[in-house]
Amino acid sequence: MRAVRAVRAVRTTRRHASGAGRRPRRMGLLLLPLLATALAGCGIRATQVPTDFGPAPSRLPCSLPAAESTASADPGIPVQVFLVCAEQLVAVDRSVRISGGAAEAERRVAVAQSLLDELSAKPTSPETTAGYSTGVREGLRVVGPDARDPENTFRLSVPPKRLGPAELAQIICTFADSEATAADNGTIILGGPAATPLNRYTCTTGLRTHPASQDPEPKAVGKS
Repeated sequence: MRAVRAVRAVRTTRRHASGAGRRPRRMGLLLLPLLATALAGCGIRATQVPTDFGPAPSRLPCSLPAAESTASADPGIPVQVFLVCAEQLVAVDRSVRISGGAAEAERRVAVAQSLLDELSAKPTSPETTAGYSTGVREGLRVVGPDARDPENTFRLSVPPKRLGPAELAQIICTFADSEATAADNGTIILGGPAATPLNRYTCTTGLRTHPASQDPEPKAVGKS
């Protein structure tokens, strides 16, 4: 009997010890809300983990709404011009008007001038929002060939070598993309005012992807 009583006494002692260990933990958990309330009452706010990491990085989608990605209802000739977007050349639709009845040579010059005007014009509001811009200066003029120039020559009012890199790249790719202004194999022949040298240019992949840094690689053209 004494042994049985001793075992019971040990079990009772363990239960009391175990209960005593749990009680402080429970009391601590119950006191946490009270502690937070007390701190707030003293003007001390609990520190919160910051979740605002600032706005997401801006992107230049270079994509336009359907209404802006096609030529407008203007009854002109649909053309494309190359603007700068995300440091590359991207084609956008335009519409130009050319007077009827003009000779083929005059028509080519008229189309070329209209393309220059479109290149120098400020991009539309949706284009600007999408990241498009142009480096072609206003007031740039173009005329046809001199007497001894190849028939598909265009002479600009500013020599090509004095144009900005991206500016010249825009003109090269826009002219080369148009059937009315392109020469053989999609190339174009450009020069400055009369008596300045002529060069043949090609709208290469490198020129479209790096218009501000890629060498247009002009090839000299002799007079006939």
